[in-house]
Amino acid sequence: MPRAHTSDKEMMADRSCYPRPFVDVNGSLACFHGAIFVLAFYQCKKQDYLLAMCELQSLQSCRKHVFLYNCHASFDADPCKEFTSWLDSPERAMAWSYLIFWIVLDTIELTIAAFPKILFLAAFLLLLSYWVDLCHQTNDEDDEDEECSPREALLERTSNKPHSNADSHRRCSSIPSAIVLWVMRELPPAIAVNIVEESRTIAFIHDSSVSIHPQTWAAAASSQNQVPNAISFSSSVLQVKDLIDRMTLEEKVQQIGDTALGVDRLGLPKYEWWSEALHGVSNVGQGGSSATFFGGDVPGATSFPTVIVTAASFNESLWKKIGQAVSTEARAMHNAGQAGLTFWSPNINVVRDPRWGRALETPGEDPFVVGRYAANYVRGLQDVEGTENTTDLNSRPLKVAACCKHYAAYDVDNWIGVDRYHFNSRVTEQDMKETFLRPFEMCVKEGDVTSVMCSYNRINGIPACADPKLLKDTIRGEWDLHGAYNRNGKGTGLDLDCGSFYTKFSENAVVQGKVGEAEIDKALKNLYIVLMRLGFFDGSPHFKSLGKNHICSDEHIELATEAAKQGIVLLKNDNQNLPLNSAKIKTIAVVGPHANATKVMIGNYAGVPCKYTTPVDGFALYGEVKYEMGCEDVSCKNESLIFPAMKVAKEADATIILVGLDLSVEAESLDRVNLLLPGYQTQLINQVATVSKGPVILVVMSAGGVDISFAKDNPDINAILWAGYPGEEGGRAIADIIFGKYNPGGRLPLTWYEADYVDMLPMTSMPLRPVDNLGYPGRTYKFFNGSTVYPFGYGLSYTQFTYKLVSSKRSIHIKLDKFQHCRNMNYIDGAYKPPCPAILIDDIKCNKDFKFEVQVENTGTMDGSEVVMVYKVPPKGILAAPIKDLIAFERVFVRAGESKRVEFVLNACKSLGMVDYKAYNLLPSGESTILVGNGAISFPIAVRFNH
Repeated sequence: MPRAHTSDKEMMADRSCYPRPFVDVNGSLACFHGAIFVLAFYQCKKQDYLLAMCELQSLQSCRKHVFLYNCHASFDADPCKEFTSWLDSPERAMAWSYLIFWIVLDTIELTIAAFPKILFLAAFLLLLSYWVDLCHQTNDEDDEDEECSPREALLERTSNKPHSNADSHRRCSSIPSAIVLWVMRELPPAIAVNIVEESRTIAFIHDSSVSIHPQTWAAAASSQNQVPNAISFSSSVLQVKDLIDRMTLEEKVQQIGDTALGVDRLGLPKYEWWSEALHGVSNVGQGGSSATFFGGDVPGATSFPTVIVTAASFNESLWKKIGQAVSTEARAMHNAGQAGLTFWSPNINVVRDPRWGRALETPGEDPFVVGRYAANYVRGLQDVEGTENTTDLNSRPLKVAACCKHYAAYDVDNWIGVDRYHFNSRVTEQDMKETFLRPFEMCVKEGDVTSVMCSYNRINGIPACADPKLLKDTIRGEWDLHGAYNRNGKGTGLDLDCGSFYTKFSENAVVQGKVGEAEIDKALKNLYIVLMRLGFFDGSPHFKSLGKNHICSDEHIELATEAAKQGIVLLKNDNQNLPLNSAKIKTIAVVGPHANATKVMIGNYAGVPCKYTTPVDGFALYGEVKYEMGCEDVSCKNESLIFPAMKVAKEADATIILVGLDLSVEAESLDRVNLLLPGYQTQLINQVATVSKGPVILVVMSAGGVDISFAKDNPDINAILWAGYPGEEGGRAIADIIFGKYNPGGRLPLTWYEADYVDMLPMTSMPLRPVDNLGYPGRTYKFFNGSTVYPFGYGLSYTQFTYKLVSSKRSIHIKLDKFQHCRNMNYIDGAYKPPCPAILIDDIKCNKDFKFEVQVENTGTMDGSEVVMVYKVPPKGILAAPIKDLIAFERVFVRAGESKRVEFVLNACKSLGMVDYKAYNLLPSGESTILVGNGAISFPIAVRFNH
């Protein structure tokens, strides 16, 4: 005997309870009713007055008129109530007959013309109705299953009212959603789209029988015959609108913090937005959330070198490969339930001041390099192979979602009582556009990043997170960001809060009229479109094959090693002491606070690495290691440990001294106050070098530059390498370079200033150009012409390269029409001023390119890589122009005795343009100078305007 019916609430909670196939007359009539209902809807859509009404009014209103049209009911009646009362009345069979009779009479004329299609549809529906949306499993073979009634759930969905358990024991059937979807495919596109919009309660319901991860409203839609396939334009926008429309205000505000709480009644799961992937999947930054964590089957992930090191490779393809590897591991961890899909990386703030504690997170001081790094790393993280060129960004699939931060003019964390939360960055419009905004523009336009995070500070008195010019006008308007805008710190008015401020106070703000609910809807739309592109709602089948064997793979560990090797910079190599000959060097003294480094090598925002290869481990592959700390840590407050280090140096065939900084000196919320090595490190270096038996190689681990002029000038120190924080395989990379297994080719992405530079100006002085009235020097290689320890772009090799200019274009002629006007520029007194100094770049098409080709020859005896750097020197006489400006670079590998040709094709406006003091992008006339290889090649390129 059948058991008693359960309530609808119990039925929805019990996944083993499903409606059974119809086998009686009433069930057959119900199925037939489903077909007739859809046919009637199809026909009524052809009636102009109903079509207009359905397009303008709600689903409930539209359905009301469909019922009235087919049932001859009163326009004052409640058709849904009448209909359901018919369904439940003892005379329902008569009611059904009456209904069908009037439908047939009233629609016979219209259906004659479409009889073949309707006949096929009726046969199709008769079969489909037995199976679609009905029970496909039974618990027992003896009819002991529970029979469940989905009628109440149907009414809830059609009325958008809370579910009621009243009269839940009555037996009925829902309209199979597949019927609606099939008919949509038969309708004209415009009508089909309207039905999807109006009948979202059917197309996007949460079906408790769907068992996929994560279980959501859109997952149910995907399981019901692929709703998006019926839509002629981006389905994600419609689906997201459906979700938002069915949320209450209270539910909405719970989704705009870094922990989105989800909506149980809609099947929307909790989601942790905050994950980090600065140089590998990280478990840092979640504030106790469970977004990304290690343990169990995933004990760690590949920890690549810190960003400042990989930036020193000047290798765009490497940057993208690292992004691809990180996103693969992130997806594999997500499949294991141990990672999110949205990562707040990369950090693309320009390093304006050498004291900044977060320099290790960024690609350096040049905005063009930073922008190219951003675009490549973001593309590596986000792009799904085969879809990366999809022009509609709202529908382009994502592997993971990246976030470029911190927008903008942020590079003071905590310096002598000034902290990032209260700092007011006083920035000129020229510096803002030319330097601070440029990497973010490239990240959005070239990288197609899905989100941008605003910064903590104020900019000229306005919080960065509340500046309409930066947010609405620039990033949303001019740059056309497709995605979310995240708030960091204590800002307002954005899509997502890195914290819980929004979730706590937004509801009251709406009630008080301070924030419109439409603004919250807009934020949710931006957020959920990102999740749609990630495949979050359909379980991301494209990446389901990724598992734990894709994390810490041999391929990724080798890539981490290669990245470290490419980024390490050779700063000094007197008398070609490097590389060391392993056949002659049998004992190696490895001393210093970083000699046995582990965690320091992975910097900050790092997770748990696959493993560590320390410098001691790396050198052990080449000889017998004699290890002494020399200093207990980087603070090096105890000089007593220097003497044991001196002892092993006296006995070894070669001495490696590893010194530098760590996160106790330079880090987030911790800026430096000087450019010196801490404590007794300088004394350690000098004393060990003095007594060393063999060659002495100094290795510096740091992010920012350090004044090591003493070592540069000390003849007892034969070679110097900068290793940055080289990642989990840093020890192997350092040893391989010193012993010649790899030829170094990295270049400094930062200027290394002398120690007294920071005494000339406070860190809080934001101008990049010199401030003459205060005696402040300029900043970065573009505006500082004083002496340095090592300049930007500096780096040596074990081999020698020569350059030859093969071909070049020397002039560019641009014809102006009557609407294009000459613009003035400021010139130094007495300098030549052309008749037409410049034109506004926005006024011209700017499709003029110039190209040149250089030949790079390796004249040495060792294979190696050379970074070909191309600079522009602006026309003479322009006031406050940069000294030079990097406009292109390419890393090329050249075998010993061979040569390679490198062609550069550059856009005239992008490469020769300038930003004037009013922040206009101008193309100046006159002769600019192109420098290749830091002056190895120099040639002019003239711009002429013709009317």
